[in-house]
Amino acid sequence: MRALISRRCVSDLIQRVHLRGSFLVTRAAWNHMKTQKFGRIIMTSSAAGIYGNFGQANYSAAKLGLLGLSNTLAIEGQKYSIHCNTIAPTAGSRLTETVMPPDLVQSLRAEYVAPLVLWLCHEACQENGGLFEVGRGCVCCGAVRWERSLGRTVRQKNKSMTPEAVRDAWNEICDFTDASKPASIQESLQTLVEVLSRVEDERGIRANPTGATAGTNPSSAVGQTLPEMSFSYTHMNCILYALGVGMSTREPDQLKFLYEGHEDFSCLPTFGVIPAQSAMTGLGSIPGLNIDFTRLLHGEQYLEMFRALPTSGTLTSRATVADVLDKGSGMVILLDVHTYSGRELVCYNQFSVFVVGAGGFGGKRTSQKAVVNEKPFNTFSWTVSQTVINEWITVSGFESPILHGLCSFGFAARHALKQYAANDVSRFKSIKVRFVKPVYPGQSLQTEMWKEANRIHLQCKVKESGDVVLSGAYIDLHTRDDDAVHSQTDGLQSDLVFAEIGRRIRDAGHELVKKVNAVLGWEISKDGRTVREWTVDLKTGRGSLHTGASEADVIFSVSDEDFMEVVTGKLNPQKAFFSGKLKVKGNIMLSQKLEAVLKDYAKL
Repeated sequence: MRALISRRCVSDLIQRVHLRGSFLVTRAAWNHMKTQKFGRIIMTSSAAGIYGNFGQANYSAAKLGLLGLSNTLAIEGQKYSIHCNTIAPTAGSRLTETVMPPDLVQSLRAEYVAPLVLWLCHEACQENGGLFEVGRGCVCCGAVRWERSLGRTVRQKNKSMTPEAVRDAWNEICDFTDASKPASIQESLQTLVEVLSRVEDERGIRANPTGATAGTNPSSAVGQTLPEMSFSYTHMNCILYALGVGMSTREPDQLKFLYEGHEDFSCLPTFGVIPAQSAMTGLGSIPGLNIDFTRLLHGEQYLEMFRALPTSGTLTSRATVADVLDKGSGMVILLDVHTYSGRELVCYNQFSVFVVGAGGFGGKRTSQKAVVNEKPFNTFSWTVSQTVINEWITVSGFESPILHGLCSFGFAARHALKQYAANDVSRFKSIKVRFVKPVYPGQSLQTEMWKEANRIHLQCKVKESGDVVLSGAYIDLHTRDDDAVHSQTDGLQSDLVFAEIGRRIRDAGHELVKKVNAVLGWEISKDGRTVREWTVDLKTGRGSLHTGASEADVIFSVSDEDFMEVVTGKLNPQKAFFSGKLKVKGNIMLSQKLEAVLKDYAKL
């Protein structure tokens, strides 16, 4: 009895130290991380928890519990920029030095683990919910990933499920051919939904409860050509599209997309998806495909322009099924659409659509024909916000209306075209995006971008929640002769802040003049030299914003990078001043007025 009690006390102690101890420390820090909207948490698991180990039931249970805790914290903390990852280190310690040879202990020093931890804690690291085995200087990602067989439904409507049915289907239940890899509880539950649907519809017992294409051969659809589609439009369609993706007559540089009498009247390049989109309706006529269009989701979109779109006319689109992929829980169709004006190729679209529940037909999982982002997006330089139009179209199957992904697609492209190409549609070459989440009424879109040569990497977020709605995205621009000259000053992070200040002056200039009553000057530097000067006049009339030097009551000199650190709240202005990063000339007391100008942009 005493031995039993002793073993139980030791087991409880292991749980308290490893699992509950980690929980309590994290709970103490959690609210502070939420308040500052940043945090990095590293849980330390073990190979014994991941794989199990003889004689270590208590330790293994505690260590695997840490992984479950970490996975949940990663989900809950994501919108606050709190990332949680788990490491399973193999390192020499006082506990192992008595049972391992000295040279082995030496090769397992903690110095070979610490760099991974430091990187996972860095603000530039976007990894979240990851599991890493590390030791001897080797780092392995995803030591364990949940893999699930396609399985088999072993019951029928109004009939009892029996152990004999499980026994007879055991080989199929344990067959990991074309296994799925659910990455969330939502994906995991999708199988349950599909099974219940099939049982209720009395569609019988069949391998792969997610397969919706039994009796067909989806792979045979590859190379099939869809019926040719024509699309006629006028300048009004171009204008309505521009309005739909947030263009406004309040912005003078946007009139070229909204007024047909403008000397440079143009059609937004992303309008090129509109004439091509109707081609998808022809998928239902392709032999081998059995598509329930109520289960069809738009996954990714690629658009390449070969010339500027006409502002009116008739375009012809020719579509081909480029590839069909089996993703286990669904089927992906790659549809190539070439759009012509007469005989001239205007643009090329690749639609990537996902048919829920149509996988499991034994097809391949990847395709070389898919257009991909070869260089993943790593860093964001600045953001621009645009309120989503409140005119919503109800979409079947959703509890509330949503904004179509191609509208978010248009918003993001418009932001990039304005900032990096001065709304010159002839410079727009191509765009690729992945649709991640919907946008709902009352939410705002925020585009985050980073330019490298002629490629703009971007993603689109819901400003209120931080949810990413477009990811893995980029826009390519055509080279301009004077790019080398402009590259020294283009893409300043601060430009967007001042653009927003200018908008606010137009909307609430009188109120700002009352609060500030001063002329503020800014000297923005990059690489040690001043490259931009701004004057914010909030002393007379409705106020104004313009570039160039001017007599100001106070002038702030700061680098572009440090300016953004101050605006986003990462750098305290007072500390910036005393460290020499922020210099002030003139009436220094007016620096207290900055809050009235910048406070609404702390989360750009």
